[in-house]
Amino acid sequence: MTAFDRRTVLKAAAALGFGAAGLSEAAALEGLKLGPARPFSFDLLKETARRMAGEAYVPPPRPAPEIIGKIDYEAWGKIAFDMDHALFADGPGRFPVSFFHLGMFFQKAVEMNVVEGGRAREIVYDQSYFSMPADSPARKLPQGAGFAGLRVQEPRGGALDWRKNDWVAFLGAAYFRSIGALRQYGLSARAVALDVAVAGKPEEFPDFTKFYIDGTGTGDSITIYALLDGPSIAGACRFVMTRGKGVTMDVEQALFLRADVARFGVAPVTSMYWFSETKKETGIDWRPEVHDSDGLAMWTGAGEHIWRPLNNPPRIMASAFADENPRGFGLLQRDRNFDHYLDGVYYERRPSLWVEPQGPWGAGAVELVEIPTDDEIHDNIVAMWTPARPARAGSDFSLKYRLHWEADEPFPTDLARCVATRLGNGGQPGQPRPKGVRKFMVEFYGGPLKDLPFGVKPEPVLWASRGTFSYVFTEAVPNDEPGLWRAQFDLTAAPGPDPVEMRLFLRAGERILSETWIFQYHVF
Repeated sequence: MTAFDRRTVLKAAAALGFGAAGLSEAAALEGLKLGPARPFSFDLLKETARRMAGEAYVPPPRPAPEIIGKIDYEAWGKIAFDMDHALFADGPGRFPVSFFHLGMFFQKAVEMNVVEGGRAREIVYDQSYFSMPADSPARKLPQGAGFAGLRVQEPRGGALDWRKNDWVAFLGAAYFRSIGALRQYGLSARAVALDVAVAGKPEEFPDFTKFYIDGTGTGDSITIYALLDGPSIAGACRFVMTRGKGVTMDVEQALFLRADVARFGVAPVTSMYWFSETKKETGIDWRPEVHDSDGLAMWTGAGEHIWRPLNNPPRIMASAFADENPRGFGLLQRDRNFDHYLDGVYYERRPSLWVEPQGPWGAGAVELVEIPTDDEIHDNIVAMWTPARPARAGSDFSLKYRLHWEADEPFPTDLARCVATRLGNGGQPGQPRPKGVRKFMVEFYGGPLKDLPFGVKPEPVLWASRGTFSYVFTEAVPNDEPGLWRAQFDLTAAPGPDPVEMRLFLRAGERILSETWIFQYHVF
């Protein structure tokens, strides 16, 4: 698998009460050119996907490749959508929609449609929708070339200028992003993940090939439908997206397989982790930490809350956490202290993304794939659900889930949560440091730790797949934060091809005090 590069990173005519003339007049006010009206519904889109899955795959169009190839990162950055042409700039939808231009790094044309009253009409690309330099190579593109993606702008009449601020973006393959409660983009979601980190088989990146935008909803929501297509899959997706303090998306998918998929990941979340306080090589970078997410959180079907700090491993690693009917999982950014990043790109504001299944998902596993990286430009982390049922050609999967783009997980445990994992040389201060011994400091905060009676110490409960523990104890962190405790231990483990898997939680007698910390330690 190759890491995904983050930088390379209306009104419709309808028989049901909407006249074609009224639609054309409204679209003309926005300066948009529309194709003929066609019947549309989510059921029709699902039937289209089902039919496509039984046919040979046809790649999406790449218009005028000799021209698109000249729209490099710099030239693409100088092309701006003219918000006077935004879809729903004057209603009826509350959220205007703008579009991304094609370019060297986004060469596949994506069809855009506007939906109203059971009809859809294509929005035809026109150069007049964009402002660009007089010498831009994009000026040579033909009429109707297509778009690369779309953005949903902040609401008209809201606290933020909708012309300058957006809250959802669909751009590149089947990726999409949203801001959280702290108004900052970060990690991404995908429609599906196919064969991530499968030996001898390249990862497949299917595309959203068509979007259908329905802005007629009331309140703080907008609905977007998408047709998914790739060599091994076809699918139909519906996104009901609600803008509150953060963002929630109700996602419904019907997925149909053309070919066998070895690792079939649904509700995948993709992020970047380079280094944190856990482990940082000397002089690797001037900043203390660089990551969009610092851990994988899981709420199992049995009710256990688990925290797995992320790694930048020496080689591609895939970890599976078996479960049945999970209550949720997500990649979170728990560290919100600017002083821990010291960077003007606001890593401390990056959203956390939580996946909440709607209905039973059955047996399967939350899988975490970690890919080595030496820079912050790569999305090298993937978390996803892999059903136990084999993903064979001819099979189909229907599922519903809710995505929460927030500052924190939406259903936090009442127990103490892990807030830091730190590694160092083992042994006792003032004594010779033994070779092959690693010290761990795992910090837990909140929950019942705030109310421990005087003199009661949490007991660390430890387990490792191999090796021995020593110098194990807990202590209250000496600062002004009541309820902040540190579990400390040394691990002695011989080098080997497999990492050491560890588990830890705190208890007092029979009372569990913390979520479960799990970690994968690579011994060299």
